[in-house]
Amino acid sequence: MTETYMDEAQRTERVATVVERLRRGMDTAVLSFPLTAFDADGRLAPDAYRAYVRGQVAARPGALFPCCGTGEFFSLSEPEYETCVAIAVEEADGALPVVAGAGYGWAQAARFAAHAERAGADALLLMPPYLTEAPQHGIVEHVRRVAASTDLPIIVYQRAQVRIAASSVPDLAAIPNVIGLKDGHCDLDRLQRVRLVAPPEWLFFNGAATAEMQARAYRAIGVPAYSSAVHAFAPEISQTFFAALRADDRARVDELLREFYLPFVELRDRGTGYAVSLVKAAARLRGIDVGPVRAPLADPEPAHLEALDALLDRGLDLVGATR
Repeated sequence: MTETYMDEAQRTERVATVVERLRRGMDTAVLSFPLTAFDADGRLAPDAYRAYVRGQVAARPGALFPCCGTGEFFSLSEPEYETCVAIAVEEADGALPVVAGAGYGWAQAARFAAHAERAGADALLLMPPYLTEAPQHGIVEHVRRVAASTDLPIIVYQRAQVRIAASSVPDLAAIPNVIGLKDGHCDLDRLQRVRLVAPPEWLFFNGAATAEMQARAYRAIGVPAYSSAVHAFAPEISQTFFAALRADDRARVDELLREFYLPFVELRDRGTGYAVSLVKAAARLRGIDVGPVRAPLADPEPAHLEALDALLDRGLDLVGATR
């Protein structure tokens, strides 16, 4: 485990600053989870990635989350990971908080955390540990060990086999650089219990695969912030939906859900791994140079690409945008 270099006062100040920046971002826009650009042979394409991230930053999301699930974190080597985080930090240029993904077992996550810290990230999104089921105290210890390896603030991501119980919140809250929770389970009863016992400064956001579908329900329990996979290829659609939701424009929200998001989710559910590969295909359909997904993911079937192409036109038309 690496040594940390900040004293307690410095760490407390850093955590408070990052939390405030993220809170402001979450209040004003969706959260961007950039795709990672590869070339035709599956190699990292740094120049294409930089151009793509620059476009994401220009769309003014609330924060930038490179090298997470949408960014195919699971397929990146540590040098590739650090390169991508560094590019995201450079392109954000202080205008947006940059939260890098980290994961696997705690020892590997600690190494990724060190790369993220060197690259200048503001915080980490700690994804579930690889494969294994674990009891609550084991999950807490996993988070504690990663947190002890870094001065970066940490948002814990609960999905798949990781479910945080309300009874675990005091132990997580006692870890100085844990600042919140991303939820991917859509179990609003359980999430509400966690939120009610969590520290008031903790950040919560909806991390469902297509979060707009559940956004109103999350908002009703006090969790209005969400990540948007659609922002990765169509910020215009994502931002229009966010504005309508924030303004409580129910007719506009229903229109976008009915005409774009619901068909998109139904198409996403027709293929394995489409939560990432369909999003990347949509970016390519817009002429964005992000390349293919890496194995074990696979690009969508031709018939599904045709349906996606038509749906993309429909979504852009709904918000008055073009390819």
